[in-house]
Amino acid sequence: MVPERTVAPQTAKAGEVPFLVYGAPLIGEAEIAEVVDTLRSGWLGTGPKTQRFEQAMAEYLGVPQAVALNSCTAGLHLALDVLGLGPGDEVITTPMTFVATANVIVHTGATPVFADVDPVTGNLDPASVAAAITPRTKAILVVHYTGRAAEMDTICALARQHTLAVVEDCAHAIETLYHGAHAGTLGDIAAYSFYATKNLVTGEGGLVVTTRPEFQDALRCRSLHGLNRNAWQRYGASGSGTYEAVYPGYKYNMMDIQASLGIHQLARLESSWQRRRTIWQRYDEAFAGLDILETPAPTSPGCRDAYHLYTVRLDLPTLRVDRDGFADALRERRIGTGVHFWPVHLHRWYRETFQFRENAFPHAEAIGRSTLSLPLSPAMSDADSERVIAAVHELARTLRR
Repeated sequence: MVPERTVAPQTAKAGEVPFLVYGAPLIGEAEIAEVVDTLRSGWLGTGPKTQRFEQAMAEYLGVPQAVALNSCTAGLHLALDVLGLGPGDEVITTPMTFVATANVIVHTGATPVFADVDPVTGNLDPASVAAAITPRTKAILVVHYTGRAAEMDTICALARQHTLAVVEDCAHAIETLYHGAHAGTLGDIAAYSFYATKNLVTGEGGLVVTTRPEFQDALRCRSLHGLNRNAWQRYGASGSGTYEAVYPGYKYNMMDIQASLGIHQLARLESSWQRRRTIWQRYDEAFAGLDILETPAPTSPGCRDAYHLYTVRLDLPTLRVDRDGFADALRERRIGTGVHFWPVHLHRWYRETFQFRENAFPHAEAIGRSTLSLPLSPAMSDADSERVIAAVHELARTLRR
């Protein structure tokens, strides 16, 4: 059943076709009521709703504890921080990711070292990772690109062989399973994103979990200024006002307003996943045999895809426009798209700081020039997805060389 679109992502003028955002959130009445309850409670910061959300997330992921944060970026930074990384250390990661993945490495003082990706899945190529390991390598930061599980058995075996930590960037992968295990429970520490376009939405927000008990207290403590008590523990009805800073931590905590959304987003996570899968399968069916693009690779055996981003790869030699021109043509038809991603090593700061050059990571660069994310959201109706399909087929005719 197509869910009721409780909150419309965009409004349109009279007679105008609504603009279809590529990743509009589905916000229901339960989320709205919970947020209102929080506002009326007088407790807006980190408190009982955040604790409730953390407990529910820990249960969902099958981990002892989870720490709710204001972003996935915060979680990745905390992960590298508790691992003790700093100047002189190297962290291997993928260039096919949002810049935050690499930025957090820089924030610790360590050096980001990129490895190329598999040309089909867009995930880290374990052979390229192995070739990038040096005596200064301390960790591998894996991204489950578009919600597809990376080759974790091989990557974790490499890490064990070289005594490296494994950090998982699960920004796209809240529902991803790898041979029965949740993405984020395969390495040492993992972070998830609840940004407005993600599969579970808190507006802004994130989560960090660890499979290493010795890191749990440090992750929680450092997420809130390094204090040994949060505000609810200090000022709540059964709290104590005294506290002590035991580490120079960060301001990364989640608010109860955000957690109020997350509680009910988690409750509907499975139904939202099923709706995205239905749209994904309809796209696959509609675009099969369309020679101007390549659809996403099938899910790997034994795994479950989060179906976060439906990324097509345009066959640019068959078209009269580049990727951006194709996206512009869809935008003219009131259809939004995304680019996931322009490779990190080709962003100006990284080029200038680390002297990265084109053709350094050819598979990532080929994907970066041709990839386009089409609208995919549980808020979409069947009519929305058919509109996308019709527009792509139209452009396949009109923009062909």
